[in-house]
Amino acid sequence: MSDTDDVQATIEQLWIYPVKSCAGVRLEEAELTDTGLLYDRAWMVVDQQGEFVTQRELPRMALIQPSFKLGQLVLRAPGMLSLHLALDAAEDPATVRVWNDTVEAYDMGDIAAQWFSDFLGPDAPDSLKRLRLARFDPEVRRPSDPKWTGGREAATQFADGFAVLLTSAASLDELNARLVGDGHAPVDQRRVRPNIVLGGLQSHDEDRVGALTITTDDGPAVIEPVKPCARCPIPDVDPDSALPGHVVGDALRGYRADPRVGGAITFGMNAIVLEGDGRMLRVGQRVSGDWRFD
Repeated sequence: MSDTDDVQATIEQLWIYPVKSCAGVRLEEAELTDTGLLYDRAWMVVDQQGEFVTQRELPRMALIQPSFKLGQLVLRAPGMLSLHLALDAAEDPATVRVWNDTVEAYDMGDIAAQWFSDFLGPDAPDSLKRLRLARFDPEVRRPSDPKWTGGREAATQFADGFAVLLTSAASLDELNARLVGDGHAPVDQRRVRPNIVLGGLQSHDEDRVGALTITTDDGPAVIEPVKPCARCPIPDVDPDSALPGHVVGDALRGYRADPRVGGAITFGMNAIVLEGDGRMLRVGQRVSGDWRFD
């Protein structure tokens, strides 16, 4: 980090969400790949037609807690025996859809399908009673929208559209100040589902930075925030109870309408990976960059 850099921060938290829209895993270190943090959104729940399913339709997905143990992804949920999946396991080829992208993937088999159907199906609409679990095929390239990457090639797995979601501790502090001021309880980072949380910034400084260099043990890693993250109802789902509400969304609507995305409510920035595939990010690492003027 150079004293001449306008932006100086540190990594305060690292998160991955192995199964899209299920609970996250907070890590002290994570490997950066060109599609994001290793194992982030590498798996995805789909319906019988291969269409992706999230907390928007099934809030109880918030109660499915992943962890890693002895080369396995372990999934736990209330009232269920744990589901163990080998990290390199993949069964039959499958075609799945996430937003407007149709991609080739792998089906994780009948046991995984039954586990998700048993836990999520009872409260689901008829079209979502029978679910399957898909694994992203690492040989597949799912490009991010070139409109936002400036025409540069960038890719992600089953994330909504970009490799990394970047937020700051100060941005959540501001949201919580507004919530508490309105008589509501504060929330934690689980509500906004970041990958990297930066400390040392002012509220929403992440909106205004250019490429950021992270100082790792093996050399620099570079990510660039490119698109504000428009928010759906998921931040209003309580991660401990899976009950949907409205107070977080109401608070954000009071100050986070963003003209860059047509007035949508935003929190955090979607970022692409420019350099550092295979390097380890760790809590406490230094982050530097400059302000973006556009």
